[in-house]
Amino acid sequence: MTHKARKRFGQNFLHDPGVIQHIVSSIDPREGDCLVEIGPGQGAITKLLLPKLKRMQVIELDRDLIEPLAQTCGPLGELQIHSADALKFDFHQLTNQSNSLRVVGNLPYNISTPILFHLMDHLEIIRDLHFMLQKEVVDRMGAGPGSKTYGRLSVMLQAHCQVTPLFDIGPGAFQPAPKVNSAFVRLTPHATPRAVIKDQTYFRELVTQAFSQRRKTLRNSLRKLITDEIYITADIDQKMRPEQLSLEQFAALANAGFEACQSEDI
Repeated sequence: MTHKARKRFGQNFLHDPGVIQHIVSSIDPREGDCLVEIGPGQGAITKLLLPKLKRMQVIELDRDLIEPLAQTCGPLGELQIHSADALKFDFHQLTNQSNSLRVVGNLPYNISTPILFHLMDHLEIIRDLHFMLQKEVVDRMGAGPGSKTYGRLSVMLQAHCQVTPLFDIGPGAFQPAPKVNSAFVRLTPHATPRAVIKDQTYFRELVTQAFSQRRKTLRNSLRKLITDEIYITADIDQKMRPEQLSLEQFAALANAGFEACQSEDI
């Protein structure tokens, strides 16, 4: 397949056979799995997944890649291609069974975070996710409190999933080679949430606001959302900075703030 990578789609095609095999082994596809690949590109991973699965689905935005992909993978199994933008795609149309969908992909680095957040809205049907991402993003996804890389992405993803970085990938595995290192990561939705979150919208707003001014104390960055009384209720020191709070502490603060808002509305 000859296709020039397009910058506007963030395309960097994987071509290293060893890396591709390592990825497929990590996914461990089994016949009967309900698996969808985001951005199959030239089919480097698809060509190894499909024979093991017998049937799978892919979502591809670049229309010029769809026909060549269908021709290449046609003899390998049943491939259903969705010509769509993964950021706008409703993954519920792929299955109505909870905890069944497996999602994989070499995500365009320029839109990887929005895609991750979009998928968090479909978690009730997802069994696991395996993604190739910029290493810096994977580091942030799995970071803990006190780390320089700990932030909004860390808290929001870890609230919903176990984040497991699997292995790093150098630029030479891609064509064209990106200017950054990559990493392969697994996300597994929690069977039991790490923290009870009473209102996801309020929780998201609070975490986003806190890290938008991460050098400030909570008292200053959350002045419009959280009162002194709420800090006391949640047992949180308002002089702390956001990177010092654990997921559980963010949940406690958000729950106390949400309950205070509800009381005011009554």
